[in-house]
Amino acid sequence: MIKIIAVGKIKEKYLSMAIDEYLKRLSKFVKVVIEQVKDVSSKESASEKEEEKVKEIEGMEILSQIKNEYVIALDSRGEMMDSKETSSWMSSLFTNGYSDLTFVIGGSLGLSKEVLKRANYIWSFSKLTFPHQLFRVILLEQIYRSYKIMKNEPYNK
Repeated sequence: MIKIIAVGKIKEKYLSMAIDEYLKRLSKFVKVVIEQVKDVSSKESASEKEEEKVKEIEGMEILSQIKNEYVIALDSRGEMMDSKETSSWMSSLFTNGYSDLTFVIGGSLGLSKEVLKRANYIWSFSKLTFPHQLFRVILLEQIYRSYKIMKNEPYNK
């Protein structure tokens, strides 16, 4: 099973439609569950200390959703892989007995130190910053692509 823990709700219909499409495509390979945790609002002019507090509160909610599964935190400071490397890496996790993977997407301020510490792996898609709602679609697409590669099936969409 794959679980995605994400901060905040999807507000845009086009993102919800894309998420639903990838969940449908993935259903032939794996069960995927998306758990949303409430995002904590912060002021534009929040201090670094206030931002850390927001991440800490969101982080506690994220950690409450994690049991014994293998946790992948998505953070721009993590390690990068291309799609074939990602597929191979996921396949090796399954081979080594990690049948439950949890991907964690932080809120607009990122992930707390506690969540990053709990993660088994910190993965970066890019040095770029992506909107956390859009990132759900990007993550699902890459998971789908990984399964297509694992199964030696063509995928060019």
